Order: sequence, then C-alpha cells, then structure tokens
Amino acid sequence: MRAMMGWWIGWRFYRARQANGFIGFISFASTAGIALGVAVLIIVLSAMNGFEQQLEQRFLGVVAHGELIGASGPVQDWPKMVQDAERIAGISGAAPFISVEGLVQKPGGFQGLVVTGIDTQFEPKVSVIEQYMSADAWQSLSSDKNHIVLGRSLMQKLGLKLGDVLSLYVPSTVSGASHRLGRAQSHRFIVSGSYHVGGELEQNNAYIPMAYAAQMLGMGDRVTGVRIKVADVFRAPALIRQLGFEQNQYLYMNDWTRTQGHLYQDIQLVRTVMYLVLALVIAVACFNIVSTLVMAVRDKAAEIAILMTMGMRRIGIMSIFMVQGALNGVLGCLIGAGLGVITALNLSAIARGIEHLFGIKLLAADIYFIDFLPSKLTWSDVVLVLLMALVMSLAATLYPAYKASCTQPARALAGH
Repeated sequence: MRAMMGWWIGWRFYRARQANGFIGFISFASTAGIALGVAVLIIVLSAMNGFEQQLEQRFLGVVAHGELIGASGPVQDWPKMVQDAERIAGISGAAPFISVEGLVQKPGGFQGLVVTGIDTQFEPKVSVIEQYMSADAWQSLSSDKNHIVLGRSLMQKLGLKLGDVLSLYVPSTVSGASHRLGRAQSHRFIVSGSYHVGGELEQNNAYIPMAYAAQMLGMGDRVTGVRIKVADVFRAPALIRQLGFEQNQYLYMNDWTRTQGHLYQDIQLVRTVMYLVLALVIAVACFNIVSTLVMAVRDKAAEIAILMTMGMRRIGIMSIFMVQGALNGVLGCLIGAGLGVITALNLSAIARGIEHLFGIKLLAADIYFIDFLPSKLTWSDVVLVLLMALVMSLAATLYPAYKASCTQPARALAGH
C-alpha cells in the first residue's frame, strides 16, 4: 500500500507540474528531446538496415560473391570446377564467365568498360541480373551473336539506343612476345538491351553472350574463370579458398570483401557513429529531467516535509520523484517510437516526395550503389532504442530523488 502511495503521489505531482510554468516548460523540453532522439535514431537505424539489405540483395545479387580466375591463362576444365563448387556445403551456385576490358568512345573521349561474357543457363545460379533487364535483352544473351547489354545510365551517356552499333577497342598482345601490347582491335556489337541496378556498376559493366566472347578471343572451350555464389555472404572468403585449394591449376581467388567490402564497412561505420551521436542527444534530453526534478524538489519542499512527518519513508519519497521523472521518459519514448516507426515504414516514399517537390536527387546514381533511400524497420532495433532511452531517463531521476529523500522537515517547513 505504501509503495502504491508513492506511485500515486508521483502521478499527482506530474499532473500538477503545469502550476509552475517554468518547470512545465523544462519538463516539456525533456519529453520532446527524448521523443526526437528516439524517433531519429529509429529512422537512422532503419535506413542503415535498408542499405545493408540493398547491398546484399541488390548489389551483391549482381556482383559475384567470389571468383576463381586463371593465373597463368584461361581456366581449362571449368565444368569440373563448377561440379566441385556444388559439392561444397555453403556454396549455392557456380557459373563460368569470360571477361574483357576495353574502351568505348563517348562524346569528348573514351569510357572504360568491363564486358562480361555469360552463359544464360548458368548465370541465374550466381546472379539476379536477369531481373534488372527485359526478357528480350536476356534472350539476346543466349545466342552466339555480337549482342551487348549495357547499363541504362551508360547508354544515356553514350547517346545510344536499341539496335545501335557499339565499337569496343580491346588491346591485343604482340605475336611472339609476352606482356607486350599491340595495336588495339576493334569489335563491333549491336546494342540489344539495357539493365538498371543503379550506382556505378551499370556505368562500367556490360554483358555479351559467352559463346561470342569465346569466339572473339579465340578461347574455344576455355573461360576466364568461375563465379561463385554462397548462402552466407560473410563466409565467402573461406569457401572460395576451400574451393580454390582443391583445383589443379594456379588461380586468383577473389571475394566480395576485397572488391566491395568497403561499402559494408562504410555502412557499419556510419551506423555506429550515428548511434553514438543520437544516444548522446537522448542523454542530453535526459539531463533536462534532472533539472526538472531538482526544481520540482525545491518547489515541493513543504509537501515533502509534511509527508515525512506523516511517516513516509525515504524510499517512498524517492519513488515519488522517480515516477515523476520516469513518466517524462516513458511519454517521450512512446511519442518518439510512434513517429520513428511511422516515418521508417514510409521513408522511401517520403524521400521520393522530397526529391519531386524540390527537384533534387538525394542519392546520385553515379556516386552511390543505389539511387534511392532504402529503409528496413527491425523491431529489435526499436526495442533496443526504447530500453536505452528508458534506462537513461530512469537513471536521471536517481540524484534528484535522493536529494528529495534527504529533505529536513523542520527546515523545509520553517523556510516555507
């Protein structure tokens, strides 16, 4: 009963805070600060989760998780390598490819381009690039003709359209000499389609039929290497090494952590920094609870003295002001969580609305690997943020509540 008395009196003091306008304003500021910090932290964490999801599903869905490339020449027996890969637990697919690097002419100069010859029967096992191009474009890659599928932004930069002819300049080695380059060879391709995944990827990569790439380079049944897809992207380095060590030829073993790992590290760094910064914002807001309660203790000194003379223990006095301060934190957390969840669920639509309204682009496709603001709300993040804010707000009540319990009734009533 005595414990409930402290809670009830704390609730009454909380409701009566409007009697003192200044204390009411500080109390409102602390609640608003906590709500703002919680909301922004939930939104930022959702955006970081969205970037991670897009990195794994969109970007790493197109870019190989790993590659085994012939070190001293093309890979000879690639079907055996594919079979070896499929026998390793954790590797979900393997596909051969032929890679060609060259230059294409654009207004004002040349554009570097990596052309990948793919086999449409194997490529879906390691890549989802088929989902980002039309059915006709994908079908054109299953032939043995000189078709090429370019990124949409590259087509726009080069001023090309479907059916146009594209010349690719590829360096050739001098006959009888090693590691020497001869005059560049020109290969003509017909633009049969485009793909759109956003970011720098579609500006520097193109796809052609693997059969035509082998014919163009005179490779016969050999390939540049084999691309690997794994079930857990973070196990890619170990699985690629395991497969590479089983082979009978020298290979370069690459995985996404070497070529694209900086993207994941950047996301994690921004996530950590923003978490710390916004946690400090919530902490500063909680300090306002300290100020509110210190002033409330002075304002209610006479009431505290009367309660103590009536037999209320110190723990009961402490519970009164802990409840009063905790209510500020709880209200701020609930408001912030509501705003944060609603905004996070609609963050992509809100970003598109801002871009349309002001005629700006928040994420430029030529800088970032995606050209839109993603969001993925994770309820564990919401719970973690709420617990952190509640613990901070509760900790902020301890000192003022303790000072209230140290009130001397005689002095408080004499001063009053």
